Amino acid sequence: MSDLGPVDPGHAGELAWLRRWRLRPVGDAVTTASSTLIPVQTMSGEPAMLKLAHAPEEERGADLLVALDGHGAARVLERSGAAILLERATGARDLVRMVADGRDDDATRTICAAAGRIHVAPGAVLEREDPPELIDLPTWFRELFANADRLGALHRRGADLAEQLLDDPREPVVLHGDLHHGNVLDFGERGWLAIDPKGLTGEAAFDYCNVLCNPSHERALRPGRLERQFGVVVDATGVERARLARWLVAWCALSSTWFAIDDDPGHAESAAAIGERASRLL
Repeated sequence: MSDLGPVDPGHAGELAWLRRWRLRPVGDAVTTASSTLIPVQTMSGEPAMLKLAHAPEEERGADLLVALDGHGAARVLERSGAAILLERATGARDLVRMVADGRDDDATRTICAAAGRIHVAPGAVLEREDPPELIDLPTWFRELFANADRLGALHRRGADLAEQLLDDPREPVVLHGDLHHGNVLDFGERGWLAIDPKGLTGEAAFDYCNVLCNPSHERALRPGRLERQFGVVVDATGVERARLARWLVAWCALSSTWFAIDDDPGHAESAAAIGERASRLL
C-alpha cells in the first residue's frame, strides 16, 4: 500500500496496522489518553475505523465488541491485541443534534433501545469459548465507597444507595457501561449501534443512568429535563422507577467522585448537582 493518506509517517505503530490489514486512511488520526482512532477504508471499499488501545479498559471493551458480534454494537472486522478494526458509522443522523433540535425524547428512546439489544446478549457473550472479562458493579463502585465520606453528603448518600442495591441484586446482564449520546451512532442500514463499551455486568437499570446526565450536565440540569427524561426511560424500558432513581443517585455520586479524583471540580460539582436533583425522585 503506497498511499498512506494523511497519517503522519512518524507513527510507525499506526502504519504497521494499516499495512497489515491493507487499509487506506481517509481522515486524520485522533489520539486521546485511551486510544488512537483512524478512519479508514478497506481494500474492498468498506468504511471502517482503526482503533489502537492505550489502556486496559479499552482492550476490555474491544473484547466485548468481539463477543457481541454486531448485536447492538459496532461489528468487529479484525482484532489483534490492542488493535481493532470496526465498521464505521456513516449515517447522517446524530443524537446530540437530535436533542438540540428538540427531539430529546426520541434520542433517549434510541439509546434505551440500543442498550436493550446489548442486555439480551449475556448467553451469547458468556457462553463463548473465550468469553470477555467483564467488571461487576461492586468493583466499578469501589472508588465511591473509598472516598464518599471525604467528598460530601451526596456522595455518602450515593454510596449507601449503591450498597443497598448491590446487596439486593437483580438478574445480571451484559452492560455497556458508558451509554450516552456520543456513544450510540447511526450505522445506516444497520440502525443505531453502540461503540466504546466499558464491559461491565450487573443490573440493567444501571446502564440507563448516564443517559440522563447527557449530552451535557448543563442540559441535564435544565428545569424539568431530568424528570421528563427519567419518565421516558421508565416508559421505554419498563425498569422499576424506584430502583432507577436509586441507581441514578448512586451513579451521579460515582461520576462526581471520578471527576474529583481527576481534579475536575467543575464537573464534579455539576455531577453532584444532578444527583441532588435525582434525589427528589426517590
